[in-house]
Amino acid sequence: MKYRSFIFKPYLCPDNRHLIPFMQQPSDSIYTLQFGLVCLSSFLFSASFNMLIPELPAYLTAMGGAEYKGLIIALFTLTAGISRPFSGKLTDTIGRVPVMAVGSLVCFVCGFLYPLLTTIAGFLFLRLIHGFSTGFKPTATAAYVADLVPAGKWGEAMGVHGVCFSTGLAIGPAIGSTITDHYSINVLFYCSSLFALLSIVILANMKETLPGKQKFRVSHLKINRKDIIEWRVIPAVVIIFISYISYGAILTVISDWSAHLGTSNKGLFFMVFTLTSLLIRFVAGKASDQYGRTLILKISLSLLAASLLWIGLASSSLSLMLASALYGIATGMLSPTATAWTVDLSEPTQRGKAMATMYIALEAGIGLGALLAGWLFIDDIRMIPVTFYCCTGVTLIALAYLQFFYKAKNNPKGS
Repeated sequence: MKYRSFIFKPYLCPDNRHLIPFMQQPSDSIYTLQFGLVCLSSFLFSASFNMLIPELPAYLTAMGGAEYKGLIIALFTLTAGISRPFSGKLTDTIGRVPVMAVGSLVCFVCGFLYPLLTTIAGFLFLRLIHGFSTGFKPTATAAYVADLVPAGKWGEAMGVHGVCFSTGLAIGPAIGSTITDHYSINVLFYCSSLFALLSIVILANMKETLPGKQKFRVSHLKINRKDIIEWRVIPAVVIIFISYISYGAILTVISDWSAHLGTSNKGLFFMVFTLTSLLIRFVAGKASDQYGRTLILKISLSLLAASLLWIGLASSSLSLMLASALYGIATGMLSPTATAWTVDLSEPTQRGKAMATMYIALEAGIGLGALLAGWLFIDDIRMIPVTFYCCTGVTLIALAYLQFFYKAKNNPKGS
């Protein structure tokens, strides 16, 4: 079946539960100018904030704040999570493009403020503000991508967009370190702002996809309980929350485990799994369109559990890198499929809230995994394998949920 829509006419969703009003007619291919622009904007945005990451610990230490290094990421993710309900509501009221622009604008402004606020308190305040960027732009972007492409190609579109966003995340740190080595940290901050500005320029030329968008009013910032969680997407949210617990653990202890196994470059694990994740995303999302979300999720969760067990059992650097490659394949399959499933389950008028709910679950999973890993590890290298065995068990819970407890109801993609 080919999925088409016409200007101001309804578009039939695959499960026939509701009609989706689009403002333009998507082609059968996802590769349109608008889709290319949103992917380029996401690449620049992710590179903008991630190019700072490798240099910020040393920068904070130079200011005398070495004991606050743990807050560099914690404060950033805190405001990202807090802002999700707001970004979700605004995405569904004032439009996708303005909310995307706000996310990039925050990065642009923060890049210029880092060289000015040179106290520890000022730096930590900026990290808190900077987190609003990822609370806004990815939420609206996911909704925008879902609007742009036919429902039968949501998985493929999320996979391709994920490649662009993840590529920015992957090369951002390399760009940042190169700039700092050849120039200075302040030049790096300004370059971060430049990348964010280019992302905004691209957004200025993109058409809004939300029909009947409203002008911004202060009342739009009033959040009540029904604005926080989109309950229709809970099945996908359960999988995302559980599966990202392991990523929080990896962020916390994998550097120590890599060093213990003789890997001189502590970032090599991330490089390997990012590369394999990018490569598999091209086909994973498309496969979920063809064979169903839950089938691909079951395969990816099985691979994820196997990779985590392998990481815990690794006895050499080579073994760890092979486990990292398998971990990348698993996450590269899981991420676009789970995102597309979230879109499948959501109502078109609540798509922003659905994406916000998904990201809240993702960040909560990472945070919980980091806390549990830190609690188990406590600088005892012998506890790292135990940490990954626990992560394996948690991942199997997600697999069991899909296999035995989740029942697809009027949703072909989830069957």
